[in-house]
Amino acid sequence: MPLTLHYLSGSPYTWRVQLALEHKGLAYALRPMSYDAGDFKRPDFAALNPRRRVPVLQDDDGFALYESAAILEYLEDIAPHPPLFAAQPRPRAIQRRLVREADEYFATKLEHLVQDVLFTPPERRDPARVAGHWAAMQAELALWETLIQGEFLAGELSAADLTLYPEIALGRRIAQRNPGLVAGELLGPKLQAWAARMEALPILRRTWPPHWGPPPGA
Repeated sequence: MPLTLHYLSGSPYTWRVQLALEHKGLAYALRPMSYDAGDFKRPDFAALNPRRRVPVLQDDDGFALYESAAILEYLEDIAPHPPLFAAQPRPRAIQRRLVREADEYFATKLEHLVQDVLFTPPERRDPARVAGHWAAMQAELALWETLIQGEFLAGELSAADLTLYPEIALGRRIAQRNPGLVAGELLGPKLQAWAARMEALPILRRTWPPHWGPPPGA
């Protein structure tokens, strides 16, 4: 049996796992989850993840793992090639650091934007709060402009790229779907070029959230 990924389309955390599965060429089945259908409240799902969040990856013997960064490390252990992390300790440490930075610093700011836009009715949104979240995201990514080391974030394509791109893509989609809500480009020139390289990857085009419409350049 293939691996099973419990996922929510458009979630950057589940998307990174799907990208990793595609990158490694692993067979997997998708188990879509729905808030409206009550999937997250089901006891059988709570048995897989007591925090009732996605992604959750199930292996063929029933082993279940949650937390997307941990899942990427697990996939690297069970299927080392092609790699998600560099072989040498120092480049690998930098890639792991970037994964942590993306989740700790950028994703936290993104989640504030998600809460105040996607989970807040338009008539109740606070434009100043939303603008503040966007500015904080811009400031964080300005630092990332100085961190890129090559065509990808840390040399070769790695877990760092599969982590940051889906988070950025969700932020950009929120801006595109709400014209006039935020101001200014989210990405600087280096990150724009990096994002274009990411969007040209077959694994990204195959996993693009279907409800978002065609991927850039399609």
